[in-house]
Amino acid sequence: MEVTGFITAIVIGLVIGALGRLVVPGKQTIPIWLTLLIGVVAAILGTLVAGAFGVDDTAGIDWIELLIQVIFAAIGVSLAAGAYGRRRH
Repeated sequence: MEVTGFITAIVIGLVIGALGRLVVPGKQTIPIWLTLLIGVVAAILGTLVAGAFGVDDTAGIDWIELLIQVIFAAIGVSLAAGAYGRRRH
């Protein structure tokens, strides 16, 4: 992976984290930096899973890969919100 690809993955991951947080119902009491970190990890995992299923490189926008990434981010935000909320109380 080239440096530009890595930077692009981080930027996309930040957006994925925000989307993941938006699709999770209720208020999440996790810091924004954690949401963004989850987004970056979700973007990487989503790309790996999309590659495993052969849907990582399609013509135009990779909607299936994006959906997989957002699902990973939503799961990650839900888990982190549950764990972070229990830890603070």
